[in-house]
Amino acid sequence: MSGVFLFLASFLASAVEGVEALTIVLAVGVSRGWRSTLLGVAAASAALAAVVLVLGPALTVIPIRGLRVVVGGLLLVFGLQWLRKAILRASGFKALHDEEAIYRRETAQAAAAGETSRASMDWYSFTVAFKGVLLEGLEVAFIVVTFGSNQGNIPLAAAGAVAAIVVVAIVGLRVRAPLGRVPENTLKYAVGLLLTTFGTFWAAEGAGVSWPGSDLALLVLLAFYAAASWILVRLLTARHAALSLPAAGTAAGR
Repeated sequence: MSGVFLFLASFLASAVEGVEALTIVLAVGVSRGWRSTLLGVAAASAALAAVVLVLGPALTVIPIRGLRVVVGGLLLVFGLQWLRKAILRASGFKALHDEEAIYRRETAQAAAAGETSRASMDWYSFTVAFKGVLLEGLEVAFIVVTFGSNQGNIPLAAAGAVAAIVVVAIVGLRVRAPLGRVPENTLKYAVGLLLTTFGTFWAAEGAGVSWPGSDLALLVLLAFYAAASWILVRLLTARHAALSLPAAGTAAGR
């Protein structure tokens, strides 16, 4: 995989997680103040940096074929999970991810939490910001470590993640609102396709498969998963419409 694909995959995945973390941080910061909130963000960022620094070198001691099987399998788990949710959202079986609704809920919870300050520290703001950034960031750290280790270029994967977080943070803090106009559901679908594609490619390589055309096989796999997911969306959309008709008819008859 070229450096461009490595950077792009890390950037897109990190942007999705960054938007979700930013929504939580903005809700708490606007409602309760920024000092403790930003301290929570800084603490979570330090913890994530430590995870990358520890896991990156640890993975380098694994033989490359074994590493690709492990990394490929883990990426398939993540990718198929993201792809499944994207297909269910696109077909109507699962509600679309709404950052503005999440922002309103987090803001209401922060306002209702009451005073929890000790020694000039608002521990509610610190804890919520820390937890939100850490949980969303762990997926980013996983992607950076796995992609970077497999390609022997963790710094480039980390650069893609950092660039995404910086862009999301700058835009979000300038508008002081959740990035509701970002096509997050579409981004999640794209990231799901990328993770599933690379997971399949690397796991098969680790198992001894020699792909025709080498890295060009990635494009074939990506096209296959895109087509298969599109067909599933069409089938499930029709199924959802068929299930909705009896419910609508029952409600109309009451």
